[in-house]
Amino acid sequence: MDAFEDLLRQAEVAHGHLCAGQILGVRMAMLGCARLGIDEPRGKDRKRLVTYIEIDRCATDAIGVVTGCRLGKRALKFRDWGKMAATFVDLAADKAIRIAAKESSKALAREMYPEIENKNQQQMKAYREMSDGDLFDEQWVRVVIGPKEFPGYKGERIVCDRCSEGINYDRFVRRDGQNLCFSCAAPEERYYQPL
Repeated sequence: MDAFEDLLRQAEVAHGHLCAGQILGVRMAMLGCARLGIDEPRGKDRKRLVTYIEIDRCATDAIGVVTGCRLGKRALKFRDWGKMAATFVDLAADKAIRIAAKESSKALAREMYPEIENKNQQQMKAYREMSDGDLFDEQWVRVVIGPKEFPGYKGERIVCDRCSEGINYDRFVRRDGQNLCFSCAAPEERYYQPL
């Protein structure tokens, strides 16, 4: 695995700026990989790791940089829980660890650097220096990943009987003899509304 500072630079390039969330994400992913014994998540170990992220903020981009896990590779899974947390799953060893940022780390950053008025700058400096124990809670967990959720799974592709759009990975509903995409099956729950 690349050195911390190198990973921070890569995360900054990928995300567009460096912030406290990027530092948390890099450290969180490095810790998760270390706890699982995954030395080269973007190299020889790349097919072993699946990562679940629980927030769509800065740390997520950094986690992707460190782990090499991507949505498009089906190795990065998003759960919109609004938590600065991620679960790292070693497919080969069938073990997983969930790591969550401690809320108390913000107060500790203020204690460490009260002379820095900008909260982000204060946290960026402190988060580089804090111990893993001061920054994160760790919990060994079990994650069951069904065969259809694994990276590389190739499922049947069907066409929605209502809108005629293609659907991958069994993401459809069978209703009244029709195969319907989620959007057609529950139009009131769409994230968009046709004009």
